[in-house]
Amino acid sequence: MHAQNRAQQPLRMLVPVPAGGTSDLVARLIADRLREDLGRPVVVENKPGATGRVAIAAFKSAAPDGTTLLFAPIALPVIGPLVFKAPGYEPAKDWAPVAQVARYEFAFAVAADHPARTVPEFVAWANVNLPRASVGNPGAGSLPHFLGAMIGRVAAIELVHVAYKGVAPLEAELMSGQIAAGISASSDLIPLHRAAKLRILATSGAERSPLLPAVPTFREQGYPSIEAVGWHGVYAPTGTPQALIDRLSSAIVAALQTPELREKFTALGLEPTGTSPQALAAIMAADTARWAAIIKASGFTLD
Repeated sequence: MHAQNRAQQPLRMLVPVPAGGTSDLVARLIADRLREDLGRPVVVENKPGATGRVAIAAFKSAAPDGTTLLFAPIALPVIGPLVFKAPGYEPAKDWAPVAQVARYEFAFAVAADHPARTVPEFVAWANVNLPRASVGNPGAGSLPHFLGAMIGRVAAIELVHVAYKGVAPLEAELMSGQIAAGISASSDLIPLHRAAKLRILATSGAERSPLLPAVPTFREQGYPSIEAVGWHGVYAPTGTPQALIDRLSSAIVAALQTPELREKFTALGLEPTGTSPQALAAIMAADTARWAAIIKASGFTLD
């Protein structure tokens, strides 16, 4: 009886960003497929604010009965607990992984007329232009921010980190040469790279991006430890019965294997994945360990 009642209840998917962006669109694509597969209403609830903590608070108070999910970019389970002085949540304790949904890479770019055409050339340029060796990112405390810190640490160069409120102002000042370099999701910078308005020097994956097959990775250019991948995952409250988690995970994995959804994700610059709950837990733990040292060394914190 309880299972039947639960199947008739709407499944809420909490999304920590406003409607209209890439994360919101991905969540809605998944929700549409879950609605078909599970045969029950699936409602996307946008709860932006406080760097994701508004959505997290609603998620934390939800019953572990399979009626509430959290759609979370990497910033929430990995970066947030490392930068907030008092995050107010513990993903490893309070969240039950369901499935990773997609991965994406970052791009390191300079203005179209910058003399550097490779990362080693940029490092050499930065070493003799220290006051001008700035690197922009779309927001303080974002993964591109800490990728910039990683680049500076590994390449042993002093970079001035400039945080913008979003991608658009970053792109504008990068193209105009107000900053020496910029880092954002590859999909943000590819159109300007193709239009020759800026030049992407490297992508951050272990292998070349299929969206930029002519652009080498940091690894290929002599920096094997510079690697960063963003991702989106889905979580249920801890205590949700494993059978329900497995059912939801299977539905998400099946959705991501459909050609239609894969095509839509690729068009957004995302690699559709679809993992087991155990695989997402392992990814989360590995990335937390990976970024902890970089974030600690940066000295960056948020209240």
